Amino acid sequence: MKIGPYTLPNNLFLAPMAGVTDRPFRQLCRRLGAGMAVSEMITANKSLWASKKSLLRANHDGEPEPRSVQIAGADPKMMAEAAQHNVDQGAHIIDINMGCPAKKVCNVMAGSALLQNEKLVGEILESVVNAVDVPVTLKIRTGWDLENRNGIIIARIAEQSGIQALAVHGRTRACAYKGEAEYNTIADIKSTINIPVIANGDISSPEKAKQVLDYTQADALMIGRAAQGNPWIFKQINHYLIHGEHLPAPAVTEVKQTLIEHLYTLYDFYGDYTGVRMARKHIAWYSKGLRDGNPFRQQMNTLEHPQQQIDFTEQFFEKLEQQGTIAA
Repeated sequence: MKIGPYTLPNNLFLAPMAGVTDRPFRQLCRRLGAGMAVSEMITANKSLWASKKSLLRANHDGEPEPRSVQIAGADPKMMAEAAQHNVDQGAHIIDINMGCPAKKVCNVMAGSALLQNEKLVGEILESVVNAVDVPVTLKIRTGWDLENRNGIIIARIAEQSGIQALAVHGRTRACAYKGEAEYNTIADIKSTINIPVIANGDISSPEKAKQVLDYTQADALMIGRAAQGNPWIFKQINHYLIHGEHLPAPAVTEVKQTLIEHLYTLYDFYGDYTGVRMARKHIAWYSKGLRDGNPFRQQMNTLEHPQQQIDFTEQFFEKLEQQGTIAA
């Protein structure tokens, strides 16, 4: 899998997810088998670039190359300036968000709301591509709603504009995350354009990954929610695609060690106060489906200090180890 001059170690991408794919999580997923991890989206609104949230989202210190930064906005000139700014800050690839279904994004005609305006899509893409000398990629959905599934048209515009890879989530904006992703549109897009296509949506197991690749003939897969609390999914899928066999699930000790290391990186990245709060959702994801996971999560949400979280996590997993099982 290549994007511009960059050859990726495999064809598995960690999807950009606001509030989730921060630097600690991106680094963890890359270490556990993701070939590429795209940043949380950064606004094209210049007045917000110096905010703490934007600075943290743009922080790629210590990440392996290539580093991909996603930008979001609805004005071609502002998007071009945002692309230039992030390249100046060290981005190797610029990714454009036209896939986010969140109301607060779509209400300002950004994200997947842009799919309603094909002319503006072309203007934004051309403006960004012409503004930077690094590869530009694009993330879209299959359309605005089921009656306006124009993903093929948008894909053609993207290719003509100089976009070097296209990620497609198999739902419309109106679908949000409801129902099941469909892959017919992704397959049609792949057969229509010549740039790499990355399939996204409901890829939650090695078998599903192979099924989606075979059906769509996509060049790569993008995994989002299925990686929450399960960063091993990249290693598992990659092994299955190469060898046709399953890796064993991570042992209790590995889950504990990975989670605790993840917590320390969150405290270091955000500071104690915010780090504890960011850690809570990751702890909830890691412990989903584990024996006594519900009371563990409830108690965890009352803890206010990093060492309390670490100690309680150690105790919880030591108990699981003594029981010799991890499942509920």
